[in-house]
Amino acid sequence: MEHSFLIKILLMLMIATFAIALFRRAGLPAILAYLITGVICGPSVFNWFTQQQIHSVAELGVVLLMFSLGLEFSLPRLWAMRRTVFGLGCAQVTVTALLTMCVALFLGLSASESLVIGSVVALSSTAIVLKLLNERGWLKQRHGELSVSVLLFQDLAVVPLLILMPLLTANGETLSWQEIGIAMGEGVLAFIALMAVGKWALPKVFDEVARSRSNELFVLSTLVVALATGAFTQWVGMSMALGAFMAGMLLGESQYKRQLEADIRPFRDLLMGLFFISIGMLLNFSLVLQYWWQVLLLVIAVIVAKGLIVYGLLRLAKESFRTSVATAISLSQVGEFSFVVLALAVNYQLLEVGVSTKLVMVAVISMALAPWLVRHSVTIAGRLHGVTAKASAEAMSIPPIEHANELVLILGYGRVGQTIARFMKAEAIPYLVLDLDPTRVAEARRAGEPVYFGDVTKRAILKQAQIREAKLIVFTFDDFQVLENVLPLCRQLAPDAKILVRTRDDQGLEELEKAGASQVIPEMLEGSLMLVSQVMFQCGVPLNRILKRLEYERRNHYQYLHGFFSGEESDFSLELLHAVALPKGAQVVGKALAEIPWEKLKVELRAVRRAGAEVEKPELSWKIRQGDILILLGKPRRVEKAEDYLLQG
Repeated sequence: MEHSFLIKILLMLMIATFAIALFRRAGLPAILAYLITGVICGPSVFNWFTQQQIHSVAELGVVLLMFSLGLEFSLPRLWAMRRTVFGLGCAQVTVTALLTMCVALFLGLSASESLVIGSVVALSSTAIVLKLLNERGWLKQRHGELSVSVLLFQDLAVVPLLILMPLLTANGETLSWQEIGIAMGEGVLAFIALMAVGKWALPKVFDEVARSRSNELFVLSTLVVALATGAFTQWVGMSMALGAFMAGMLLGESQYKRQLEADIRPFRDLLMGLFFISIGMLLNFSLVLQYWWQVLLLVIAVIVAKGLIVYGLLRLAKESFRTSVATAISLSQVGEFSFVVLALAVNYQLLEVGVSTKLVMVAVISMALAPWLVRHSVTIAGRLHGVTAKASAEAMSIPPIEHANELVLILGYGRVGQTIARFMKAEAIPYLVLDLDPTRVAEARRAGEPVYFGDVTKRAILKQAQIREAKLIVFTFDDFQVLENVLPLCRQLAPDAKILVRTRDDQGLEELEKAGASQVIPEMLEGSLMLVSQVMFQCGVPLNRILKRLEYERRNHYQYLHGFFSGEESDFSLELLHAVALPKGAQVVGKALAEIPWEKLKVELRAVRRAGAEVEKPELSWKIRQGDILILLGKPRRVEKAEDYLLQG
């Protein structure tokens, strides 16, 4: 019996591994892979486990997650952002939860059920939003800062929820507002008492642990502290996760913060995976198929309603249209802590299984849509703003410029555009700028800069900007879809002008040149070249040789910089380098390179390594020997097929 149980656990882990790999390649969060694993292993498909069998272990994942959250919860940072955190964040959570509760009460649900549902809908995905904002470099932009503030308050709002939910189940439907207030007060007092003791004791404990210089003792102490504080808060009638959060917050200001976080991460990630698998086991697919239309309507209603609430609050706070829309879209999904609230609600019998299943599916679908929504939030906001500001954009008159035949037309006035403009001004070169941010345009015009509001996709705007007389056109934004549409238009209106395009990397470089770009400047590759030039200069390489090498790379489309060995965060749409070692018995050993159908394999042979020496692009007459290492360049799937051919034929 035990042997059979272990085999089922092994099969579950294999399914989870395959699902995570598949979802990561598709650009979807790993949480969805765990949920699918739970569906497959649970009552809906194979019925290997029940939710209760895994929940007791999986609950430890929530405890460690809250401990990690506490480590990141900085009181000084919270105080510095207090206006947006406690203003906007509190308003978003309160308004969203209250409106959702009203709808739930109107549909006939009880007060406790309505409170749980309101809390679930009010929360957004901290993990997904922060990761995507960081990837896009938007954390320092206004909509990124506002999103972080709201997410920070949402994480903080989980704490009173963890206090309140056990109280609701203890008192049932007879719970009055006075009883809630008394119970919450008792919880706050217990919170303060534990904080006071922990503030004094925990740093001393970890000082002693650190003096032992034992990594095993440090890891064990971290786990014991997280679980012991959780056990204490559960003993006094609150949630285990609350105690772990408090312990993490107390240690978050200590010198051991980073080490604690690193030690706890493997256990947290594994147990959180089990937690989301247990959530997946709650899904009853017969119920989902029966009410699929209700689930889809709920997903649309939640995303639209949350977006409108955030947008309305930001507009009341006098934020710009584009910032409000981008922030609203970024926060419109349901978050991972909603699963925690749902699991606790089911455990405390505050929600029926049918209702929780629908809400889990709403959360799953909204989180699956979240990456696309966050990535395109700025684009969508810009397009909506373009529609609303169309009349004012086309009505703006741009005066003629002296020496227009020397004009540099800068499209986009962000950090890059402003830097170019400053150098143009220093050299007395006439320039003109178009941008779609009304605040930025107003500030620049107030300072006397030749910056005008205008949508560069409109032919009339480009004509007003005197594009026909421009000597040089510079695109400073890197929206590939917009560039593909605007470049042919600019080339048609200004056939003799040079067009420079800034991009993030070398993806789509040839397509942009075909569309009309004279030169494409990939900032990541140019940054690499600048660093390389400094390294070579410090190593004593003559300056003229460095300049020739840099110019050669630019002239040949950064050929030497194409293709890199892949890692965990690799972009599978780019060409990658891959080394294929040829052991004894490999199919191509003894053959010449000319005998290998490279065109059919659609990969490029970059180099051959033999006995520690490397030969770049060897002659086709090169005979392959056992032990040679071939360095291939190509798309990942093509490289995989080429490796199979080289080894097996």
